[in-house]
Amino acid sequence: MSTTATKPSHVGRKIARIRELRGMKQETLAEELGISQQSVSHIEQSETIEEDLLQRVSKALGVSPEGIKRFSEEAVINYFNNFNDSSEGTFNNHCTFNPIDKVVELYERLVQAEKDKVSYLEKLMDK
Repeated sequence: MSTTATKPSHVGRKIARIRELRGMKQETLAEELGISQQSVSHIEQSETIEEDLLQRVSKALGVSPEGIKRFSEEAVINYFNNFNDSSEGTFNNHCTFNPIDKVVELYERLVQAEKDKVSYLEKLMDK
């Protein structure tokens, strides 16, 4: 009978992947943390990191420490697949304004521009 030891999650890789997904470079994260880019590289290669450093990194990345610890690439993919699948081919547009009001506003501005043009041309003809 064989026993399989569960492999501990690699926190450094999770930090690197979250950083990449956020479009952040190591240099930017290093600047946020007040450390060198090489130190960030070392953190991302480490299987575990100290809790206080995890707190600082999570704040810089805009996620919770628990979010880093529980990060899963599969969960991210499933989230986005479900997000896109729920739209069922429609766009999820939630206007914060009435589109008709915007059309009316645009029309009124066009009418005003035409009135201004007419008055300018009348002034030119009078001269």
